[in-house]
Amino acid sequence: MVALPETGRCVVTMRIGIDARWIFRELSGIPTYTRELLRQFRQLDSQNEYVLFFDDPKIAEETETYTGCADAANFRSVMLPYGLFSVRSQLQLPGVVRREKLDVFHSPNYMIPFLAFPRNRVGPARCVVTIHDLIPLIFPEFTPRAKKTRFMPIYRRVMTEVGARADVILTVSRHSREDVIREMKIPESKQGRVVAIPNGVSEAYQPASRRPAGERRKILYVGRFDPYKNLTGLIQSFARVRQLCGLDVRLRVIGAEDPRYPEARALARKMGADSCIEWAGYAGGRSLVDEYQQADVFALQSKYEGFGLTVLEAMACGTPVVCSDRSSLPEVAGDAAVLVDPDDTEGFARAVVAILENPERARELKERGIEQAARFRWMRTASMTLQAYRQACRLPEGQKG
Repeated sequence: MVALPETGRCVVTMRIGIDARWIFRELSGIPTYTRELLRQFRQLDSQNEYVLFFDDPKIAEETETYTGCADAANFRSVMLPYGLFSVRSQLQLPGVVRREKLDVFHSPNYMIPFLAFPRNRVGPARCVVTIHDLIPLIFPEFTPRAKKTRFMPIYRRVMTEVGARADVILTVSRHSREDVIREMKIPESKQGRVVAIPNGVSEAYQPASRRPAGERRKILYVGRFDPYKNLTGLIQSFARVRQLCGLDVRLRVIGAEDPRYPEARALARKMGADSCIEWAGYAGGRSLVDEYQQADVFALQSKYEGFGLTVLEAMACGTPVVCSDRSSLPEVAGDAAVLVDPDDTEGFARAVVAILENPERARELKERGIEQAARFRWMRTASMTLQAYRQACRLPEGQKG
């Protein structure tokens, strides 16, 4: 940390390193979280210094353009010649942390350079890590083919070490915070360093000025194909929707298909519903906003979410939401969505049909959703994260930095 004179008083500035290697070419939850933090830090903070670590020049350039960091004097990018999970990263990144004289190193997901942060010893840099969820630890049956599940002893040890070495652990919901404390066995004396900071939704997500006219109705799903997302359950509910509803209804699935999990496609074919399902693949940016805006209902029948960002994105676009009543989703959706047990196929289908067939109900949920989404902004997320950095450095809460 550097003390600078400013208007007769001492102001402490921090040198903050952020591992931007968590930004991938396809923007799902964690890459979005990382990019939006950087974008808001650029607008919010001209005092502290930021060092951004990348391993892909193209992603670095795109990120700098999107966030505006390329034009900020207090932001600098460093290109690393190794990936997140490589042995070289574990061996060499600690030296980079020291050479950059960082006060805070923030990993936007669970992997940290362990040698930079020894157990039970405070070094010059503090470690902040974001744990979005612990699905493989809590529900390994929901991620049966993921490497974390297949190599569970290693993953469990990694998470134990992260819990022991991080100065501050950020989570994205109160529900995730409880999971972190329980599953990572955080002692009561250190639970204050586990901080829940909700995600936000970008201002790019907003209602369309006009909706396309037509008789066809569209149910939208956005997300992964992992079993915890319960896409197979949604397909069963969709088949029941078509039986109950007198309208022409289609299900549109947005997300890169995962060859590890072909069950959803296979079930759709088996049920004869495949011709009514549009497998649209990955969408991001403006095209994803368009998808939300053009949908009549957004459906998320997931069995677990660390946060549930797609629910907020849909709400911000004025799309009525039907989602699960489990994990973090009730605290994110509030009373602005219809919450249903994800194992209740009939109940989920009837909740969707009630929106499709009742314009007044759809309008009510649209208005509530827009209000609810407005409570979650990335600027607030970034501001609370800066407070967590100060907490990690043990700066007074009111100290500017």
